[in-house]
Amino acid sequence: MMALLLPSPPMTMTLASTLVWGAAQWRAVAVPLVALLLVLLLWGYSRAKLQPWVRVVAASVKLLAVVILALCLLEPLFSGTRAQPGANLFVVLADNSQSMTLRDRDAAQTRAEQLKALTAKPAATWLARIGQDFDLRQYAFDSQLHANVDLPALAFDGGSSNLGAALQRLARQYHGRPLAGIMLLSDGAATDAETIDRIVAQAKESGTPLPPIYPVVLGRDAPADDVNLQRVTVSQTNFEDTPVTVSAQITTTGYAGRMLAAQLVDESGKAIDEQKVKADKDGEPVTVRFRLRPQQPGVSFYRVRVAADGQLPQLDAAKESSEATLANNTRLVAVDRGKGPYRVLYVSGRPNWEFKFLQRAVLEDDQVQLVDMVRIAKREPKFNYINAGDRANPLFRGFAGTDSEQVEQYDQPVIVRLGTQNENELRGGFPQSPEDLYHYHAIIIGDLESGFFTQDQMLLIKEFVRQRGGGLLMLGGQESFKEGNYDRTPIGDLLPVYLNDVVSLPEDARYRLQLTREGWLEPWIRLRPEEEAERARLASMPQFMTMNAVRGIKPGATVLATATVEGAAGADASAIVPALVEQRFGRGRSAAMMVGDLWRWTLQRQADAPDDLPKAWRQMVRWLVSDVPQRVELAVTPRREADDPDGMLAIAVRVRDSRYDPQDNAAVTVRVTTPDGHNVDLPAEASAQEAGLYEAAYMPRQPGAYRAQATAVAPDGSEIAKVQSGWTADPAADEFRDLRPNRALLERIARDTGGQVVAAADLQRFAESLPMRHADVTEPDIRPAWHQSWVFLLAIACLATEWGLRRWKGLP
Repeated sequence: MMALLLPSPPMTMTLASTLVWGAAQWRAVAVPLVALLLVLLLWGYSRAKLQPWVRVVAASVKLLAVVILALCLLEPLFSGTRAQPGANLFVVLADNSQSMTLRDRDAAQTRAEQLKALTAKPAATWLARIGQDFDLRQYAFDSQLHANVDLPALAFDGGSSNLGAALQRLARQYHGRPLAGIMLLSDGAATDAETIDRIVAQAKESGTPLPPIYPVVLGRDAPADDVNLQRVTVSQTNFEDTPVTVSAQITTTGYAGRMLAAQLVDESGKAIDEQKVKADKDGEPVTVRFRLRPQQPGVSFYRVRVAADGQLPQLDAAKESSEATLANNTRLVAVDRGKGPYRVLYVSGRPNWEFKFLQRAVLEDDQVQLVDMVRIAKREPKFNYINAGDRANPLFRGFAGTDSEQVEQYDQPVIVRLGTQNENELRGGFPQSPEDLYHYHAIIIGDLESGFFTQDQMLLIKEFVRQRGGGLLMLGGQESFKEGNYDRTPIGDLLPVYLNDVVSLPEDARYRLQLTREGWLEPWIRLRPEEEAERARLASMPQFMTMNAVRGIKPGATVLATATVEGAAGADASAIVPALVEQRFGRGRSAAMMVGDLWRWTLQRQADAPDDLPKAWRQMVRWLVSDVPQRVELAVTPRREADDPDGMLAIAVRVRDSRYDPQDNAAVTVRVTTPDGHNVDLPAEASAQEAGLYEAAYMPRQPGAYRAQATAVAPDGSEIAKVQSGWTADPAADEFRDLRPNRALLERIARDTGGQVVAAADLQRFAESLPMRHADVTEPDIRPAWHQSWVFLLAIACLATEWGLRRWKGLP
């Protein structure tokens, strides 16, 4: 017979078949014969003295027997198609990951032992049956896909279950070839489960859907006793005392009502913190939070460990543990505390108290460098007739070694520079070009009028925030905001408050600060970890006397703190004015602190009260620079493309020039340091989709902590910058995140690919029916229905039933 090549309908469960008649010419005999027998039956039973139901049943079963025998005269045939023997491929894919070594509650075998029992001879007759009709291929998967494996000899030592990657590789490998289906032997604990649905959907959209997948679910839904560290997240804020919060989510099986111990350990193995929590109910997550302040900037790694109370030492002695597995009791996390040092340019119109306390506070932060421009005398545009020819400012007279060409002249303000990197920094005053200004991360303007800046410098500051992504903070004072004539200036445009039509505040007013709802949500605003302590701190703060008035806040701005007006004669006792406002502006942010005498916080505090002002200043400056872009930035993320779901990491390096425009002509290399200390150098190629983006890919092969350092070099060979990042690979913890078989995932895969979930006990029956299911290369299949034994047995059963009824009622 000639084989037929049929398209493969993705959702068809069986190949189509129809009923035909091999001896249709006998209809002329069969139909009259059945009609005659029907008449005789009706006549005979109508004369019999029987109950009505007996007559109906007896006549019906005898008529059915006659019809069956009459139909056999017509030779009914099932005509369809079936898989041509040996012409189609069929894949058996087995899970070789560590989760298969689990023994479920009250189970006699592990999942791996169940798989071996199904695939080892002599029990594996279903495999032999499939091999009779298909070109059978056997594969195993863990982090990689392994071909031509001996299924009963699998070691089940794979570090992860990349099921999606395995299915996709099989689909690619057999694309265009007659792959009839994939038998999947697994517990469904896929570490790339989030990519599988996307892979299946995109395969359908591309016109090359995955073949039918027939999962066999191994394992029970009742896992053994276990403490499971499901998820660990790291959040970072600008809260100085504990800027890093490590949150651990724990679930248990069999430990309901018992106390659990959670421990945070640093890279040296030293326990930083330990907490205890009660597992109220199995399956319901409980959360433990560790708050810490890393001692060193940059990337550091911490390990979270959980176990039943008193059993933490067993994590180092797996043989003594009663848990199902210890692989999910620990997780490694990376913490990146700073890409500094950050440089902040502080420009002030006078050496006031605010400058003193701000500078003193920032000196204690090793990640922030404050560069100061403090004016100690305004410019004097006049000509001195007494000292004809001497144009130097008289403030410099009497200092030995002073070059008259280098000091400020009469028509220039006298500026003191502090914290500069070299003698040339800010020598010409406030920067006048992007190259000179953009290497700072933020600008703080304190009590300085707008006339200090030229129009070009103010436009430069505006672009510093909008284009470069820097931060701007204006402090209150007698020459700030409206009093400094910033209305209708580029700096006034980027401030979050309106400065026109301002109503003056009472001169004798006192102001008490309060946080708004938004302010309570910002960690850098708060100075205490608990709400009650924070409210007590706010209540103990002194009243302030200097407040710059504004007309209101701009759309999109956020008021973080307000001030209540107190003590002013004739003033509304309930009047509230904005005190601290911030907003996003372009790539950066701007903030306005309307209080002009924050220094009173320190000088007028109670004797036993802590000095909170330095901490407040440090947190505010850290917030100001926290999101400012660097010239070179490094990001490491999992690649989520459907064509690469196997755990490959995408390394992205963004490089900007001195004006913070994308730089396309840099040379970028990435050095990855593996957990065992080896270095791997990767060249980063320029992206075709985004200017200034350089990309590389890396596949982590070992569990543990990884560090990456990106180096960008300019075309002239000079180094632009070096940046670092880090990540962790913990495949075993991901593998054992949930000890129950992922039955829902396997059912969804079967449904979306046109397959079905097969019970282990039904494998033999499934193998026998497989040729009648999905196949690309088929042949005609004609089976005589009347040759089936059940047909004649049914006819005999009907006749025997009719005879039994007659004899029961005494009829011959």
